[in-house]
Amino acid sequence: MENVLVIHTGGTIAMMDDVTLGTIVSKEHPLKKYRDELNQLAIIEEDYLFDLPSPHVTPKEMLQLGKHIETRLKEKAYAGIVVTHGTDTLEETAYFLDLYLQTSTPVVITGAMRSSNEVGADGLYNLIGAVRVASEKESMDKGVLVVMNDEIHSSAYCIKTSSSSVATFQSPQFGPVGILTKQEVYFYHKWIEQEKIAFQTVDTYVPLIKAFAGMDERFIVGIAEQPLDGLVIEGFGQGNLPPQTVKTLQNLVEKNIPVVIVSRSFKGVVQPTYGYPGGGRDLKDKGLIFAKRLSGPKARIKLMALLEAGYKYERIEEILER
Repeated sequence: MENVLVIHTGGTIAMMDDVTLGTIVSKEHPLKKYRDELNQLAIIEEDYLFDLPSPHVTPKEMLQLGKHIETRLKEKAYAGIVVTHGTDTLEETAYFLDLYLQTSTPVVITGAMRSSNEVGADGLYNLIGAVRVASEKESMDKGVLVVMNDEIHSSAYCIKTSSSSVATFQSPQFGPVGILTKQEVYFYHKWIEQEKIAFQTVDTYVPLIKAFAGMDERFIVGIAEQPLDGLVIEGFGQGNLPPQTVKTLQNLVEKNIPVVIVSRSFKGVVQPTYGYPGGGRDLKDKGLIFAKRLSGPKARIKLMALLEAGYKYERIEEILER
């Protein structure tokens, strides 16, 4: 059997429902008792790196996790790595690792929507699925994968679509890259190329904001007064903003601070189509960057990585817009 390393970081998959308190709490990891079941799939080693609900996870923990995976892969030739994680920020950690890690070894992230003692708990099932995918040779060279609910998703496109459904992780733009059956792991999409960014710190400050009807200069001025390294905005439709916001954003660009536009819609791509004040063409002419294919949280992670790696404005624009 293959050697698979499971790295635990916390989240609902590591929690139990406390009926006396009426809440979900973190206790001794509830999946420890299923070690024998997991060892029927692979030779399992476990690291307990964090015990954090995922809203507590920041890019600093993501980087620590990435470095931990690098260290462990240097120590031993694992067939694959599995990371258990809370679902609220799972998509961001997955994409961070996808950009950061330079390895062909499968890295799979999974979690749970229901704690281990709830009816219909999905943690053990998802963990078993993740181990199966991580130990599958065909999973190599596919970047960091998200495995939940019998589906395999790319870290670049999967998002949490429901606050409570076990089928929450979806890739609305392209669908999953593979599925699991009781007997097999099937892949039916393949990346043309992998994106990797060489960075070792996470000190940049890049906020993410969403456009709303009636947004005016007061809101943008307040953001612009912060010590920004970059800014990501989820704009309307194909990448449009209220006209009152444009002047302040143009001032940021003139200070060589990247302002990146994505869509608050979860399908389609941004493009500079409309020429009216605040329209995409107007924003593009004023130097704003249109990030193709990425959600707001993913664009923020990527912009941070590019800034940390020392990329200049023109190169950042080229990478995000291609």
